[in-house]
This record gives sequence, structure tokens and C-alpha cells, in this order.
Amino acid sequence: MLRFKSLGSGSTGNATLVETGGSPAFRLLVDCGLGLKQLSIRLAEAGLADGDIDAIFITHEHSDHIGCAHQFARRHRVPVWMSRGTYEGIGSPDFGGLLNTARDGQAIDLGDLQITPFTVPHDAREPLQLTCTDGAAKLGVLTDLGHATAHVLGHLQQCGALILESNHDSDLLAASTYPVFLKRRVGGQFGHLSNEVAAQIARTLRHAGMKHLVAAHLSQQNNRPALAQALLSQALDCRIADIVVADAGAGTPWLTL
Repeated sequence: MLRFKSLGSGSTGNATLVETGGSPAFRLLVDCGLGLKQLSIRLAEAGLADGDIDAIFITHEHSDHIGCAHQFARRHRVPVWMSRGTYEGIGSPDFGGLLNTARDGQAIDLGDLQITPFTVPHDAREPLQLTCTDGAAKLGVLTDLGHATAHVLGHLQQCGALILESNHDSDLLAASTYPVFLKRRVGGQFGHLSNEVAAQIARTLRHAGMKHLVAAHLSQQNNRPALAQALLSQALDCRIADIVVADAGAGTPWLTL
């Protein structure tokens, strides 16, 4: 059994828990884009303590993803995986022997959990997203990218669950108070996915065994949960209520594969 839970997703911070069903369970934290206090609070709300985290994977160096990763890892002696570019992007701090380098397409064995990072087009030094599997179920994590390449889509085939960025509604972004340069960045090929593009990706990856689709990293100013849900549900030919939205403050419930 594999289960997962977003602790929060958005420009204010991103963190996702992935847990295996073994005894003992193995718990991976994907991104750590919160402060130490807030992370502890949200872990407690998930029924966990800080010391229950077994590993951390950081997708890229932007502050809403790196957050307190360095402090948390050193305080609780948790091993961390990230790309070399991400490590350089955060200033190459000393992780006290806890740092491991993640590379595109190279699987990482973490006991009952195996994760496979893959490169994505985003405006960071060496951004990675990943899939997670316990051998029976497969979760794909796809946030913070401007578009989906064939390489990206290839890694996400046959996912039983997918956490998919649905950052903005194109019309809302165009009409927003964002300066022109920021609108171009967000909507560009190395920025963030619109609802429309996310729906195209969901339609491409759709298969009979997909159990969960989570809309993630929604912009508070340039999107609405109902807009993302409407397009994604059309793409998967499912009920609107079947599309889970990861809230910036509350994340999602635990979802099981």
C-alpha cells in the first residue's frame, strides 16, 4: 500500500508526504517549503512527529520548495536528495553528511520505496520531479514546469495517482495586476502550467487504473479551484468532485493507492 498527503501547495509553500504500508512505514517528504514551526504543525495534523520523516527529496531551489529543508534535515538527521544544480542554487550549505545527489532517470532505492527523478522545463538550476513506487502502486509528482516534454510524459505513464500543477487560468493571469514580465514568466515555457495545459497532460496520461488526480500549486490570485476542477474532470471524464485540490494552507487528506 502507498498513501500520500499534501501538507500545503502554492506560492506560500509546498510539501508532500509519501508513505509506504510496511512495518515500519517509510515516510518521504517531497519538498520542504515551510518554516520549521509550520512544518511541525502540519505534520502533527497528519498524525506524525518531526522524527517520523525518513528522507527528504527537494525538487528545486525556489524558496517555496526548499523552505526549512537544511535546518530540518540537520536537526533530525534526515538524509536529503536533490540535484547538483539545486544544491548549488541554495548556496552549497553543509548538510553534515546527509546530502545525496539525485540525477535524471536514476532510480533511488529507499527500502520499500523507490523514487525516480526526471528533469523538467522550469526556471531553476536543475529542477527535477519524480515518481514514487512501492512495487505495486505508482505516484507521479509534477509541479513547477512550463510545459510537458515527451521525456516528462514518458516517466509518468501508468501512474495510479498524479499530483499535477494547475497553476493559473490564462484569462485571469492576463487580467491580473502582475507586471508584464511576471505574466510572461508564469505563462511561459519555463514557468507554470495553466489549467488548460494541465488538462491536456491529464488527458494524455489518463488510463483505467488512475485512481487519484490532485490539482496542485494553484495561484491564489490567478486561479480558482472550480476552474481547475472543471477542466481536469473533463479531461478524465469524471465527476468534478473526483478532482482533489491541494489547498495552500490545509493540503489534502491522506489518499491511498
